[in-house]
Amino acid sequence: MSSPDFAAAALDAVVLEPAPINPEWIVTGAPLARSVEIFRSPDGAATCNVWDCTAGTFKWYFGVDETVHILQGEVEVTAQDGSVRVLKPGEVAFFASGTWATWRIENYVRKLAYCRHSMPLLLAYSLRAIGKLMRMSGLKSAAPDSGLGGNKVA
Repeated sequence: MSSPDFAAAALDAVVLEPAPINPEWIVTGAPLARSVEIFRSPDGAATCNVWDCTAGTFKWYFGVDETVHILQGEVEVTAQDGSVRVLKPGEVAFFASGTWATWRIENYVRKLAYCRHSMPLLLAYSLRAIGKLMRMSGLKSAAPDSGLGGNKVA
């Protein structure tokens, strides 16, 4: 089911296509990656993708902000700062645009990835300030509470 303001997909039914890893980034093994874009925001700034990969170790450059949810398998991630974390099914992680990480996959990993092109900070802050001024002046009503406030976990 899909419309301009709503879309849904069965993750186990999507058909993934080859998405080769840059050979210069591969450290060990011969990892084979596949991917499919399942959603794209109307402005093109955000996408949701399913991606999987076989065993191997490779460096990965994040050209966009990416939040991943591990669906199957696991991956050991070494961040730019040298910190290491094993991500398993049900776990989520965020990778900032412009960063590198090393992924070591022992057998297989499948993830859901939410990718977003980030705005320059000055532009983002300016847009927030304009929105706040418009709400304060009554030109724009405040958005309804989404109910997603909560506390930060990390």
